[in-house]
Amino acid sequence: MFQLPNIRSSSLALAALLGGVSPTSGAHEMFASDSPWMLGDWNGTRTELLEKGYDFTFGYTGEMGSNLHGGYDHDRTARYSDQFTFASHLDLGKILGWHDTEFQLTITERHGQNISNDRINDPRVGGFTSAQEVWGRGETWRLTQLWIKQKYFDGALDVKFGRFGEGEDFNSFPCDFQNLAFCGSQVGNWVGGIWYNWPVSQWALRVRYNFNDELYAQVGVFEQNPSNLESGNGFKLSGSGTQGAVMPIELVWSPRVNGLKGEYRAGYYYSNAKAQDVLKDSNGQPAALSGQAYRSSSSKHGFWLGMQQQVTSLASDQSRGLSLFANATMHDKKTNAIDNYVQAGVVYKGPFDARAKDDIGFALARVHVNPGYRKNARLTNQAAGLDDYDNPGYLPVQDTEYSAELYYGIHVADWLTVRPNLQYIRHPGGVSQVDAALIGGLKIQSSF
Repeated sequence: MFQLPNIRSSSLALAALLGGVSPTSGAHEMFASDSPWMLGDWNGTRTELLEKGYDFTFGYTGEMGSNLHGGYDHDRTARYSDQFTFASHLDLGKILGWHDTEFQLTITERHGQNISNDRINDPRVGGFTSAQEVWGRGETWRLTQLWIKQKYFDGALDVKFGRFGEGEDFNSFPCDFQNLAFCGSQVGNWVGGIWYNWPVSQWALRVRYNFNDELYAQVGVFEQNPSNLESGNGFKLSGSGTQGAVMPIELVWSPRVNGLKGEYRAGYYYSNAKAQDVLKDSNGQPAALSGQAYRSSSSKHGFWLGMQQQVTSLASDQSRGLSLFANATMHDKKTNAIDNYVQAGVVYKGPFDARAKDDIGFALARVHVNPGYRKNARLTNQAAGLDDYDNPGYLPVQDTEYSAELYYGIHVADWLTVRPNLQYIRHPGGVSQVDAALIGGLKIQSSF
């Protein structure tokens, strides 16, 4: 039986605007296609405020996913999830005379349901990726950013302090795709218990040194506090519950190859908080068989690599053309369920002269489960005397998951992009017994 997604009235109102954009409207008017804001420039007030150092953002992201074929549960339905963003960015140099100083405050609210949880993945173990990346970390309001940033030595040294997530600065990647495997900082997707991506924030310090216009190095210290993940702690400011710190370091090179933009990242993270072994007890024996507690490690670490490079352009518009990207992460086999992940894809911007701001994207990803974690599941079933996948008490053994996504981004207006997409997931959640899934998606990105 096919069910319609439960979309709130605000989401329906936004979707209804798709047919109401006038390409001839003035840039300062509401719904003007060449305005960065759906509600216009407030008779020039927003531009005037921006020139004085006050920038306000009201954003909306909505994502629908439907299991068209396959997956764990073949009963077709559709799910909708979304996020509202309320942000202010202040140029304190213009406002208070503080040289090269900025302030950011962002509050977010997430809501909805995810098609991956029970339709695509086996709910006994869940999945690795998500067909709706905007879902997650609780349906709640959160203080997502509260930081101040200042530059020194003519901009060579850049220091940022406050509450924010690692993925803002480290292992950063755009979020135009709807599948989580192709969206945002990937380290946080595979070690999410210690690395907290948007919309979760924690106390942090990031120091960056710019060697020149193309090369910089940065290091950070982030509070590792699992209580920040709880829905009731969206505005928690105290450090109670802190277990340690995550310390990333990264080198970022942004060259121009034949005049075309590129970005290359290489980084390492280290956590000094205790981490649980995925297989063995304190005596070095499989904990699933011994019945003893899993041993703990004094730390956790991993690496990442990332690249984005535009490779073609049009003489008439250099922003149009083909870009390539790839990402890889590697993690501690003793303590992490995922030991490595790789992803690669292409994006073409401006595919047609009549649609110069549209884009097409295609990507593939592979998520690989740590052999020790896989062995632990087998031994858990052995200890329970279970070998039948269909038994409700059986713990599915997870191995490798493969994902793909194809989208077309329709640039409706400068304030609105709609991206219908198709996703294919083989072995959802790394469980070979689950049928390959085909998912239809729709992503809406808008700025009010």
